[in-house]
Amino acid sequence: MSYQDLYQRAVRDPEGFWREQAEKLPWHQTPRKILGKDDQDHYRWFAGGQLNISELALDRHVEAGRGDQAAIIYDSPATNSQSRLSFRELRDRVALLAGGLRDLGVAKGDRVVIYMPMVPEAVIAMLACARLGAIHSVVFGGFQPHELAVRIDDARPKVLLTASCGIEFSKVIPYKPLVDEAIRRSAEPPPRTVVLQRPECHADMDPERDLDWQDVVAKAKPADPVPVDATHPLYILYTSGTTGKPKGVVRDTGGYAVALNFSMKYVYNLDPGDVFWTASDVGWVVGHSYIVYGPLIYGCTTVVFEGKPVRTPDAGTFWRVIAEHQVKVFFTAPTAFRAVKKEDPEAKLLADYDISCLRAIYQAGERLDPPTYEWLKRITGLPVIDHWWQTETGWPIASNPMGIDPQPEKSGSATFPVPGYQVEVLDPKGQPVEAGTQGNLAIRLPLPPGCLPTLWNDPARFHSAYLERFPGYYDTSDGGFIDEDGYIFVMGRMDDVINVAGHRLSTGEMEELIGGHSAVAECAVVGLRDEMKGETPMGFVVLKNGADIDHATLEQDLVDIVRNEIGAFACLRQVAIVQKLPKTRSGKILRKSIRQLSLEKDVSVPSTIDDPSSLEEIRSAMDKAGLRQF
Repeated sequence: MSYQDLYQRAVRDPEGFWREQAEKLPWHQTPRKILGKDDQDHYRWFAGGQLNISELALDRHVEAGRGDQAAIIYDSPATNSQSRLSFRELRDRVALLAGGLRDLGVAKGDRVVIYMPMVPEAVIAMLACARLGAIHSVVFGGFQPHELAVRIDDARPKVLLTASCGIEFSKVIPYKPLVDEAIRRSAEPPPRTVVLQRPECHADMDPERDLDWQDVVAKAKPADPVPVDATHPLYILYTSGTTGKPKGVVRDTGGYAVALNFSMKYVYNLDPGDVFWTASDVGWVVGHSYIVYGPLIYGCTTVVFEGKPVRTPDAGTFWRVIAEHQVKVFFTAPTAFRAVKKEDPEAKLLADYDISCLRAIYQAGERLDPPTYEWLKRITGLPVIDHWWQTETGWPIASNPMGIDPQPEKSGSATFPVPGYQVEVLDPKGQPVEAGTQGNLAIRLPLPPGCLPTLWNDPARFHSAYLERFPGYYDTSDGGFIDEDGYIFVMGRMDDVINVAGHRLSTGEMEELIGGHSAVAECAVVGLRDEMKGETPMGFVVLKNGADIDHATLEQDLVDIVRNEIGAFACLRQVAIVQKLPKTRSGKILRKSIRQLSLEKDVSVPSTIDDPSSLEEIRSAMDKAGLRQF
């Protein structure tokens, strides 16, 4: 079947299309209604259906005779260790932890906060909650106490699951003091905390509140899967909001299972038994969908990786893991490969590994800049698939349909909408624009299964944040265009579009041009306030290792490139060379924080930042250029 045939079927008959997909999974109770609305007038999928997602991910594979297949490969260069868990072993460990949580009073509908490093127990924790019908909320391990406390107070968990430490490169980061401080600050602290003691760091325990993970499991009896309604929340995942208060994205159970199962073949072109590696963290949506639930529901082996793309021990780590574990499909963020490119521009370390098992590389989480895309194509010769999605959607909005009808790649494009998503480009008044014209990327309602149906305890904010601006659409807050061939180009968040003397300019386009310079590893362009022009762009550039070029010459080269390719009206006048860009731990550049530095004397360091010193370097660069205005 062609892409167009499948896509049009989903447009013409969404209920029939998704009924077919739902029938590919076993249900305890078949859905009564494929698509309807709840009492808040929000769309809901598969009402009346009952299932358990832990059972889909584990028990059914064991019962089908595939219990000895590896479910998890744990690879930890951080601790220099590896291990495997079969589907049977994983099921048994999940059932025991679920039994332990049940002994602590956790039942269907209760919340459990998970604050863990990238170890198999993090996956076990998520699946154990799902087994009981409890709602998990994973908080990225290493978030500071204030951020953890805010999430605790919003979710009001009955239990918090954590570990004694995480490891960043060779640095051991004790988690328990962070958890203790978050609980101290919390207005709604959990009655119990369960701690996984790791050999790298022993946590001090509060005898009134804290329990040892192994003790909890040792005393437990295995718990059977608890069937839940398809519309029952599986998890809450907090994402940043414009108000500063995180938004609790709710993911329901049935729609998520159906959408992920569909995507594993359609988007990623995998078969049960294949090894799928997503180099992310379970604290992010990518980890939820494509480290844990998607691969395991579909019967793939998933890699749990505790390390970094570089310095664990070098920029060949990705290639080593792919070769050793026979990874068929690899998925990570562009920033990870930019780090590899910076350390090893000619990919010399790739020659040490046989990656002939690899069929495709997927990129998401931020815009895949053409220089990184072209570098990956050149060094691997493989399909490099830029696909676009969000925490809110939970699975891809747009992708090359590799599992059914692969299309020619276009650099800078996420290709076509995935069936179920009707993507349009709208002007500020909500009117569709012509092909090739930039505007607001919006998705016509209803969203397909798997997307957020609401925000946790805040349906009004769900409406105002996503549905109010363009009635009848979900507002992605991303900007871009659709070309004459129907290819989607996502140029960045709409606040990454700047207005220079009446010209609306994409900072993504400037980054694309700057990033194409042979000496540049990565860059960020932000709009800074200008009295005459409204805003003017400034570039911040990280050089490739070994780049031998005079800094003044490079800065002039980059200014000239933007002038020649976009026009003098772009007004790029300043380029600062820095050692690193401020990023979140998931690799997204903190452009908003960079802009704030130009306007405010004191800017708080975001809790999500990977390295606070990177923001200080930006501050110094702005001071040197005389660009801080307050």
